[in-house]
Amino acid sequence: MKKFCLICYAAAGLLLSSSSLAAPGNAERVRAAGAAATKEPRREDYRGAIQSYAYVEGAIYRLVAAPGHVTEIALEPGEALLAVAAGDTARWTVGDTVSGSGEAQRTHIMIKPLAPALDTNLIITTDRRVYHLALTSTARTAMAAIRWTYPDDALLAIKRGGTARTVRAASSGAIDPASFNFGYRITGDRAPWRPLRAFDDGRQTFIEFAPSLAQGEAPPLFVTGEGGAPELVNYRVSGRYYIVDRLFKRAELRQGTKKQKIVRIVRTGSEQ
Repeated sequence: MKKFCLICYAAAGLLLSSSSLAAPGNAERVRAAGAAATKEPRREDYRGAIQSYAYVEGAIYRLVAAPGHVTEIALEPGEALLAVAAGDTARWTVGDTVSGSGEAQRTHIMIKPLAPALDTNLIITTDRRVYHLALTSTARTAMAAIRWTYPDDALLAIKRGGTARTVRAASSGAIDPASFNFGYRITGDRAPWRPLRAFDDGRQTFIEFAPSLAQGEAPPLFVTGEGGAPELVNYRVSGRYYIVDRLFKRAELRQGTKKQKIVRIVRTGSEQ
């Protein structure tokens, strides 16, 4: 009897939990959040017959289709399709194909409803991102195709391009003294890989080595932490430069174990 009562209490708790999740207020909040996240077609975003959406993670993109018409969803060139899942697979036909080859190969997902006045959702997962779509069917009106632009990726490419231009300018000696801070002091062992100089642009730090750096083993870079202990820092090697995506007060280059060679880089704040 006691066991039965415990089961009854558990069931009652589950029912209360389910009813609270389905409460009108919660449902309204879910609908409001979905509506706010949904991107609708706009005349100014059309390129010919193709609706172009700016990709934003977490957004929902509207696709309007019609029976007897196929609407194409085009992924980014080189983007590999992992899976496609539709909420209603009985009344919506979903297929995929590819065009092009190599790096220019592009995946196309084809959508066709079997009747008007249908609504469902579609989720596309790729090796680069996840797409959420809201599918709506009408009697006659259908979008020919949709695709995306990727503003965040473009900004990243611009940033990388700016870094590359900075390094090229530094390696050619075409440095504007007003744009860079050369207030760094280099001390320590006279190792073959000892840097020639260090400088920053207020955001990134550049450590310049001799051209022979590529012929030997590059030393790891450590930034000195608050307590004076060395800490690994994220950096990348571009030619004969180390590029650190931050500023630091003190750093060390170390190589070897028994007879370790150490070179220190200190930001003084004034030109040397």
